[in-house]
Amino acid sequence: MAAQKSATFYYLDLGRLGRGEVVNLFLKDAGIACKDIRYQYDDTWAQKSKTLQDQGITRTGKLPAVEYQGLILTQHIPTLRYFARDLGSYDGETNKEKYVVDCVSDIYVDWRAQWVANLSNKTDKYKDEVVPEYHRLLEQYYSENGGPYLLGDKITYADFAVYQSIDNDERTGTLPSSLSQPLLKLCEAIEKRPNISEYIRETRVKKD
Repeated sequence: MAAQKSATFYYLDLGRLGRGEVVNLFLKDAGIACKDIRYQYDDTWAQKSKTLQDQGITRTGKLPAVEYQGLILTQHIPTLRYFARDLGSYDGETNKEKYVVDCVSDIYVDWRAQWVANLSNKTDKYKDEVVPEYHRLLEQYYSENGGPYLLGDKITYADFAVYQSIDNDERTGTLPSSLSQPLLKLCEAIEKRPNISEYIRETRVKKD
């Protein structure tokens, strides 16, 4: 029997908020045991960020970072792509499927930039224009293969990112009043996955 894969996960102590949680959910789902190291996001963070750069944990001074099989992985979407390739799953099988997964990942990255920009000062434009347009695009993609995941019954790393975006908009009060059926199906499927269902239930009601 192959040895269980393990990693060290570095992130800020933000509860369920942020990009690091996308990686956290993925690692839990994949069954990769993690040593979880968190840092307070307060007036001590600037110095700690510099220390982590000096230690080679992060080049940019930002987290998450994952130490895995002698590598330090940073930038959360490339990190997920690395794990998908290493595990031989969580990605498309054909070039076309991989393209679709990459497209939705890019759409998510664009959404996230707007979400971060509005985190401390939520604007009507973000809630009434940015999020509805983001969901319109997602609905198109998630309708194509019958769901519940982007590629139908095959989960990919992009599904965790999209799920996390919906969860975070809910936590910041910027989620639309109702979700489309394709996105509801995605959330329901993610929340039933054996390796993460209990974790999601425990943190679901906590509004960060």
